[in-house]
Amino acid sequence: MPKHHFDPFKHHRKSIRYADWDYRTPSYYFITICTVQRQHLFSEPAYREVAERLLRQIPKHAKHTKLDEQIVMPNHVHISLLLHDWPSSIHSEPEKRTGLSNAQSGSVGAIVGSYKSQVTRQINALRGTRGEKVWQRGYWDRIVRDEQELLRIRQYIIDNPLRWERDRDNLDAMLERMVLHE
Repeated sequence: MPKHHFDPFKHHRKSIRYADWDYRTPSYYFITICTVQRQHLFSEPAYREVAERLLRQIPKHAKHTKLDEQIVMPNHVHISLLLHDWPSSIHSEPEKRTGLSNAQSGSVGAIVGSYKSQVTRQINALRGTRGEKVWQRGYWDRIVRDEQELLRIRQYIIDNPLRWERDRDNLDAMLERMVLHE
């Protein structure tokens, strides 16, 4: 099999993150993470329990976070996450990177990457697989602009199970309004 070489013109992925936004900035963030190929992985109770338990543990590992609303659906997870008190002076902190990606330590990207990694590891241990993908690459997020938007997002998350019964796989319309991070 021929070995493929990296071609920066062909393999370059442009970031669609807000260039001037520090994703450690105290704010609410609406995050959606989808399973690989939108498989209904979390229809399996044992896997759902792993995803829910590790979701609840995020504030224990990232002490500058607070979970607002969250839901684990059969093929995706929605999280309303508040980042607070990180750091007291963002611009005086040296930029740290995690081993997971280019995500800054303590940032939304680092938190999501850590969550995805932990869920993957534990689900693969349960099913006796190694290296199986659980998640789609990247995630979607939206920086919450104001209180009204936060209230709408909370209601969206709360109502998600009702919408699931009507239209199981129609995340596309909602995801188009969010920003994908690779």
